Amino acid sequence: RMTMQEIIPTCSVDIFDFHGGIHPEEHKTDSNQQPIRLLGLPPKLILPLKQHIGAASKLHVEVGQKVLKGQKLADADGPFSVALHAPTSGSVVAIDDQLIAHPSGQTDCCISLIPDGEDKWCELHPCEDYQQLSASEIQTKVSEAGIAGMGGAGFPTAIKLAPSNLTNIDTLILNAAECEPYITADDRLLQERAGDVVAGLDILIQVLGVHQCLIGIEDNKPEAIQALRKALAGKNIRLCVMPTKYPSGGEKQLIKLLTNKEVPSGRIPADIGIVCQNVATVAAIYRAVRFGEPLISRVTTLTGEQIAERGNVEVLLGTPIDWMLKQVNYQSAKVERLIMGGPMMGFTLLHSDVPVVKTTNCILAPGPKELPLAPPAQACIRCGLCADACPAELLPQQLYWFSRAEEYEKAEHHNLFDCIECGACSYVCPSAIPLVQYYRHSKGMIKQQRENQLKSDQARERFEARQQRLERELAEKAAKRKQRAEAAAKAQAAKLAEAEKEPNPAVNSVPKAVIQEAIDRVSAKQTLAAEKVDLAELKLAWDKAQAKLDKMFDALDDAKANNPEQVDKLKRAVEKNQMRVNQAKTAWQKAEKEQLSQESALSQTNSAEIAQASVAKGKEKPDLAALALALEKAQSKLVKMEDALAQAADDQKEKLTRAVDKNKVRVEAAKETLEEAKQQANIDSRDQADGGKS
Repeated sequence: RMTMQEIIPTCSVDIFDFHGGIHPEEHKTDSNQQPIRLLGLPPKLILPLKQHIGAASKLHVEVGQKVLKGQKLADADGPFSVALHAPTSGSVVAIDDQLIAHPSGQTDCCISLIPDGEDKWCELHPCEDYQQLSASEIQTKVSEAGIAGMGGAGFPTAIKLAPSNLTNIDTLILNAAECEPYITADDRLLQERAGDVVAGLDILIQVLGVHQCLIGIEDNKPEAIQALRKALAGKNIRLCVMPTKYPSGGEKQLIKLLTNKEVPSGRIPADIGIVCQNVATVAAIYRAVRFGEPLISRVTTLTGEQIAERGNVEVLLGTPIDWMLKQVNYQSAKVERLIMGGPMMGFTLLHSDVPVVKTTNCILAPGPKELPLAPPAQACIRCGLCADACPAELLPQQLYWFSRAEEYEKAEHHNLFDCIECGACSYVCPSAIPLVQYYRHSKGMIKQQRENQLKSDQARERFEARQQRLERELAEKAAKRKQRAEAAAKAQAAKLAEAEKEPNPAVNSVPKAVIQEAIDRVSAKQTLAAEKVDLAELKLAWDKAQAKLDKMFDALDDAKANNPEQVDKLKRAVEKNQMRVNQAKTAWQKAEKEQLSQESALSQTNSAEIAQASVAKGKEKPDLAALALALEKAQSKLVKMEDALAQAADDQKEKLTRAVDKNKVRVEAAKETLEEAKQQANIDSRDQADGGKS
């Protein structure tokens, strides 16, 4: 190891400090003493479509298809996604859900590939003169290579190089700290391939157009520091050696160490003009731009007492972890425990047959005494050690109480999402409280609530848009009916006016007031028809609202039995939908009542007014035959409707009953009109007889 006197001159900028941090036992020398080894081809590769943050990749192959090494298996589905490529040549034998490396032990869609042993490459597109490429061309090559961040959560690398995100970027930082215990993948990569890493930095400097490039590395990697110093000879890139402190490799903590700048809460480094990249990611960028190679393998640390041949291996993506461990003489203990990642931020694998993915930087197989299971949690004694150790300057104790009480809004208000889940608080807690697990759970619940709220808002917007559409269609129908009614009224008025001009004494003897009254009556009838509320639409809206309410009642009953935490939310949703049902029902009932009363009144007066107009002043004789025929037709129609009512199903009886009542009113009106006409005819006959005698 280099002395501090040898290290300090290599850094030409000041090194600052961040709040908190811890110094766990490193265990770096367990795995960084041997060169990187190649493991070879496993009998089967399992490739999840999602190995990164963002949307899963979109399938590009089908079962039974033969593929070549480097051939694209899945396309990026949008900007926050990355492509997936075949790590070797072979055949796609399955595309289905399989276990993946996840704390929950869940399954996800995966491509199963059987190697053919030929390891034959597809056609690549190398570029010797890559310095002449434009920023957009390099960004396209990185995107096509399927590169995601290989040191953290797997953020799509092409996003950081997109032209829209390059505004005001003035600093590029290479994160070579690798602060977590046991992990030495980046250390060995720098020792053996520092040239590739520096060449990748040159490409990023070209794309970003930054004014300075800094490399942050801890002083516990002397061989890597020496290799970097040789590779950086003559380049305007500053190598900054930092004292060993966990978690100096955190993105925000590294920025604070090298620039003394702080990333605001809820923001990203690009907002303050900084872009950070991981060592393995930068090396993959160089291979993609210079040689056209997609990301199909990575360097992974295999360490822990249960592994006899500890070290770093270059392994194909999709390699089953249990097969990989067999190649390094893994000795299974009675209490078998495998950790993906380091002891601070990694997670326990529930199954050993899950595949290696783009973010798999370490597989830790500790012995029972090397990394014992945490003791049962005790009560918090409010010692404050967690707050002293927190590198994000949060209040871990307060976040713990909020998370435990499920007061997620308060936890979020106390900047829960600024927690980097480094585990420093859990490491120093004398009560052995798994603080990070509480924070992860709270973050997941908050994200789920946001997704549910988003779905609810979208459903509400769709409902409101539908209501507006229905109202607009009803208004358009009403406007068309009104136009037709006005046209019919004008036509009726024209006919009556024409009849007034004809030399027919019987018609001309009708006073103008009676003619105008008939015109007004026709206009009123047509207007009434135009202004009718579309009862069918209102009834349909009521039925749909009621059906939705019934489903929500079922969901509420199910939640009471299986998901008590959802009961309150569903109760509120039921209350809202009950209000909508009541509103729809009231609107339908009101419209139906108004329409029924208007039609009844019109039916009662219509026949009488016609008869009155036809015999006004006794100048025109009523047509008894026509009135009798009208009565006969009305009675015949009533009989048919009564028969239909007797044979109707239950859901149709209410509607037919209303129709029968309407027709009964019309029959009675026709009878009264006929009787009045007969009486008038008798009076006219007596008047004529008396006139003849005189």
